[in-house]
Amino acid sequence: MDPTLCESCWHYDYDEEAEEYYCRMELDEDEYERVFVRSKGRCPFYQKGDEYYLPRHQ
Repeated sequence: MDPTLCESCWHYDYDEEAEEYYCRMELDEDEYERVFVRSKGRCPFYQKGDEYYLPRHQ
């Protein structure tokens, strides 16, 4: 999967305790395999957005 897509995704967030970025979607093993192994870069949960997304549209 293309990591640049994750960086612009609404579900991509920073965990201050672990000091790393992660996907907030809670995927089980089957969904994880479908998204990151079989889909070849197409995440069905991808939503374009960031912390400035809502203020820009208000």
